[in-house]
Amino acid sequence: MKRIESSSNSLVKYWKKLATTRKERDKSGEFLVEGFHLVEEALNGTEVLNLIIRDGVEIPSDWDVENIYIIEVTDAIAAELAETEHTQGIFAHCKQPEFEVKPTWKKLLLVDAVQDPGNIGTMIRTADAAGIDAVILGKGSADPFNPKTIRSTQGSIFHIPVLRGDLVEWVEQLKEQEVPVYGTALDATSVIYNQVEKGPKFALIMGNEGSGISKELLAQTTQNVIIPIMGGAESLNVAVATGIVLYHFATA
Repeated sequence: MKRIESSSNSLVKYWKKLATTRKERDKSGEFLVEGFHLVEEALNGTEVLNLIIRDGVEIPSDWDVENIYIIEVTDAIAAELAETEHTQGIFAHCKQPEFEVKPTWKKLLLVDAVQDPGNIGTMIRTADAAGIDAVILGKGSADPFNPKTIRSTQGSIFHIPVLRGDLVEWVEQLKEQEVPVYGTALDATSVIYNQVEKGPKFALIMGNEGSGISKELLAQTTQNVIIPIMGGAESLNVAVATGIVLYHFATA
């Protein structure tokens, strides 16, 4: 076990960059997770390069860490790395999972420029719970490996393929494969989501918190749907709306 006591250590500086900078995460293909639950999920779901523990923190005896490099750090360093106010003092330095597109995928969630990390994380978690095959994040969407996104997924980031891609190309390919593509939009052509006949395969597009789905994508969909607002609220949170519509189509 290695021990680091200085905040100026090069590894500590690098971990801080991974925690705070998307550019560093994208360049390296690595990220940092915090807390016992997420570290355990990482150990079971991706390649962990280093396990980082604060003074006095014990690794659970049932974790398989025989081949994991463990680094002990001071309370001060743990506090610098922490994103949470009351850190549990355990972190994992991980490789980002890589996934290949599979022709067997028949239930997908496409996300168009949703910018809030908490919303993205909740959408990934919901897709995982609903048995969706993969989540595709389009341009302008929050980083799935942002610490806030990861916390919101509650480990689902390690359960379901999350890819970044061109949604226009994805929609074109899905329609060629005769996969119905549904968007959500407030326009005259939209129908109430639960009035759409469900089938064994589908793709659902959810859009930006303020502006919704781009017109280019809406023009390509099989059908656009709407969730009726029955009270005085102006709109639904995008993650909540995703859960409502996604479960409708996923339970065919």
